[in-house]
Amino acid sequence: MSNKQVALEQVYAQADCLYTLAEVEQALDKMAVQINQDLADKYPLVLGVMNGALSTLGYLLQRLPFLLEVDYLHATRYTGQLEGSDVVWKRYPEVSMKGRHILLVDDILDRGITLAAIVQHCKAAGAEDVRIAVLTEKLLTNYTPAISADYVALQVPDRYVFGYGMDYEDHWRNAPGIFACE
Repeated sequence: MSNKQVALEQVYAQADCLYTLAEVEQALDKMAVQINQDLADKYPLVLGVMNGALSTLGYLLQRLPFLLEVDYLHATRYTGQLEGSDVVWKRYPEVSMKGRHILLVDDILDRGITLAAIVQHCKAAGAEDVRIAVLTEKLLTNYTPAISADYVALQVPDRYVFGYGMDYEDHWRNAPGIFACE
């Protein structure tokens, strides 16, 4: 095992479990009920924000029993780092957004800079309405996010979190629950 692998194993071993897998899925079930109430008759375009939204999007789609269309985009400020920088677009959605109700699904809302840029892009592309669903919302101290989410499954403290799609240096997206670094 390399030094990097050992260090990554230690991160997981020393992390605090904030939410178990069962608690995450229960919270997502509640969020799906709200989304169903709001969007069932809108024929929305559901856009997953990769890579973090992969787990959340997969779980939610099965709980949205109405006609919808799915695509994804890849915009990030982190590119494998622990600190964010400028928004980097790796992939734009291919489905037309003109006149559509959009549901953005993402893993976490912390500063909201990436999500705000994505919403701006959707509106510029002609979206009628853009709503945001996030697995987690970080409770920041001394900072107001650039945008707010319409649907939030869970709140997390102002710590670095990973698991259920969220990464730690491009690892631990597969952790079964949500964990916070020491």
